[in-house]
Amino acid sequence: MKLYRYSLPLVIPALALATTACEVSKSANPLSPNIAGPIPGVAISAPKLLEPYDGWQFKPKEQPVTLLIENASSTGVRPLYYRIELAADAGFTSILYADPNQTPGDGGRTSVQLPSALVVDHTYYWRARAEDGANTGPYATARNFTVLAPVVIDPPAPVEPIGGATVTTTSPVLRVNNAHRTGPAGAIVYRFEVATSLSFSSLTGAADVAEGSAQTAAQFGGLAYSTQYYWRARASDPDTTSGWSAIESFVTAAPAPAPAPLPTPGGPCTAIDPLAILQCHRAQYGEHMSDSEIVAFLKGSAHDINVAGTAGGPWGVLVKTGGHNCNGYSCDILCLGDGASQVQRDVLIDSDVAQVPSWGDPMSGPGIVVRPCEIQ
Repeated sequence: MKLYRYSLPLVIPALALATTACEVSKSANPLSPNIAGPIPGVAISAPKLLEPYDGWQFKPKEQPVTLLIENASSTGVRPLYYRIELAADAGFTSILYADPNQTPGDGGRTSVQLPSALVVDHTYYWRARAEDGANTGPYATARNFTVLAPVVIDPPAPVEPIGGATVTTTSPVLRVNNAHRTGPAGAIVYRFEVATSLSFSSLTGAADVAEGSAQTAAQFGGLAYSTQYYWRARASDPDTTSGWSAIESFVTAAPAPAPAPLPTPGGPCTAIDPLAILQCHRAQYGEHMSDSEIVAFLKGSAHDINVAGTAGGPWGVLVKTGGHNCNGYSCDILCLGDGASQVQRDVLIDSDVAQVPSWGDPMSGPGIVVRPCEIQ
């Protein structure tokens, strides 16, 4: 069998009877090779085209193509053979391949592999019929298939971070422009790799990410501070993988400076203004103080306000044993005096963020609950 490109016509010469001095006589024997014309009453069915069915698509690597038919049947006694044709058009005016004498296969099916690969990115048509040398069956309804163009995927282009830039985190997002591709590519997946050396001999991390819209990104967390990293990416579908992108680099952020240590809780505050004294003592603790820390804050503030002597006094901590209290004291009040003349100031305000010191307006008279004031 010979495969012809459709630019080359296929020529199958007719078999001519040799001319001799004696004429070859026709036979009436139904099994004779020289049967005298079609045998009346013989019906030959069309073979059934099994593979490739209509619309079948072959990848280039799946060539040469194999044609599979279900064998025809005959009411005659003569053995069948098949004529199989492949064309570049539905009208079979451009025959690329013809096998006029294919022996039926075993098991009720016959397969024929084309002798060479077909031109890619083109649709082909094929058909078959059965013959017995005297009678000819009808062609099966032709079917078509396509040999796809090969898929080519270019390397993706890095977008960020590039050029050794210093990023503001140790969990950077690496981003590429999606790879250009030709041919019927499948779903594209990108592989990102990060390493501390240009050789990528030992990876710091790797990630496989489904293609995004226009760009594709992957985040790598837990990298070391102040370290130079190299990264690259490539794209692939189920059958084809691009080359690696250009190698890019970045430097991770430096560690944040250690927070300044808090002043020693209970240490003296020597400011003159009462609010400044309160703020000084408040800075000795975290955002939210425990009950014990609140009491220490109130006692230390009252003591240093008394030492400064600028707010009258002496100031103390209000004793409170019922309701909400902090270890037997009010959680936010400094007091001055006892009995009906007692003055109270709200010095700690709760917020969603922290407890904020305040030198509130003095409260006195019948609107307050008078309790013992423990002077500091």
